[in-house]
Amino acid sequence: MTDIQARLATVVGDSNLFAGDAIEERYRSELSGTLRAEPGFVVRPRNVQEVAAILRAANAEGIPVTTQGGRTGTVQGAVPDKGAIVLSLERMNAIEELDPRAMTLTVQAGATLQAVHEAAEAAGFLLPLDLGSRGSATVGGVISTNAGGLRAVRWGVARDMVLGLEAVLADGRVVTGLKKTLKDNAGYDWKHLMIGSEGTLGVVTRATLRLRPMPRSTMTALLGTDDFEKIVGLLRDLDADLGGQLTSFEVMWQDFYTMITEANRAKRAPPMPASHHFYVLVEAMGGDPAGDPARFEAALAAAIARGQAADAVIAQSGRERDALWAVREDLMEPMRKLWPMFAFDVSVALGDMAVTAERAIAAIRGEFPAARILTYGHAGDGNLHFVVGVGDNSPAAEHRVDLAVYRAVAEVGGSISAEHGVGLTKRGYLGFSRSADEIALMRILKAALDPKNILNPGKILPPASALQ
Repeated sequence: MTDIQARLATVVGDSNLFAGDAIEERYRSELSGTLRAEPGFVVRPRNVQEVAAILRAANAEGIPVTTQGGRTGTVQGAVPDKGAIVLSLERMNAIEELDPRAMTLTVQAGATLQAVHEAAEAAGFLLPLDLGSRGSATVGGVISTNAGGLRAVRWGVARDMVLGLEAVLADGRVVTGLKKTLKDNAGYDWKHLMIGSEGTLGVVTRATLRLRPMPRSTMTALLGTDDFEKIVGLLRDLDADLGGQLTSFEVMWQDFYTMITEANRAKRAPPMPASHHFYVLVEAMGGDPAGDPARFEAALAAAIARGQAADAVIAQSGRERDALWAVREDLMEPMRKLWPMFAFDVSVALGDMAVTAERAIAAIRGEFPAARILTYGHAGDGNLHFVVGVGDNSPAAEHRVDLAVYRAVAEVGGSISAEHGVGLTKRGYLGFSRSADEIALMRILKAALDPKNILNPGKILPPASALQ
């Protein structure tokens, strides 16, 4: 370990190498804080050459490396092994180039999503990818989990916004494909192996992202309804009536809406009574500030006339828009009341979302009758969230809740992971979403790109003794 420490110090300098008690707590865990690690080192490189040198050293010694961004995950995907090297990309946060003709932005992986948004907006462009954790989530992190976020219904998920990547392989080789072309069919598109791989196949160091022209109008509303089947039709019809302007379509169950609005009542009054079974937060962005608001109001009026919504509140100012979004995003303090809790992000087809929620909730309450469960999601891309508090955070209790949720998801052919990844906490349930042949193919890819298994080992792929 002394030899590797000296070698790492030669690469990044003593001021960017930490070991033992000098390692800060923030590098030992992630957002959930349920697992505290004991890494051997933390290194903070400043460029791709230093990343490559670190991986060459680690690969030669067989020392595990876990790359960290903003540590906003919930599946322990950025928690390092004992004695591992934490590769923090926080110093690699430069916004390198904004090309207005190609409408692209090339950035280093440690840049926060918020910083990227601000750079794009300053030049009159929009990066559609948006998350509640935008202030701390990094570009590398959202690429590693293929995050979706709040605007996926119109512009897709991270994968749809990445035009090119630069990545470092386990042996230190740098693969650069920072292209600006929208289409490239010259052989295998290797960047898609990196997107969503949680740092297990390579370390993403830079990305070229696709931008969009900044919309000239933004309209936001909250709707209440009592039938989920009407929500399915509401999404289809709103998208058609708004001519493709619909950007966000967030669904909240009554339990979620009631808890969040009551917990935050001292900050702001609830925008509508907690008397509906479901609440839908919709947002549209367009290019006609004079005509778009009327078109938006007409589309909502038509939805009410069709019986798809019983009530609607339309934001008339930026402040009112923020207040509506706070119902969906101001979660941290209210969620503390559920602690200890388990959080899930799963993916199902919109038409299966209600039955999946019903089955999962029934199964959880069959195990824990007094469980408190909050349900919400990015309905536009089928991302469904559960937050479950059963008063017990033991591994046995967690496994029982996990099985209740993942079996309900598997019954409708859904995925156990929508955007936070698989990490450690979900790897034992990978078989609920992937066939044995698919998992075998994943192992082949892992062995080919990381034969010594140093890159974030133990994440995604289940060990032979995994729970099922």
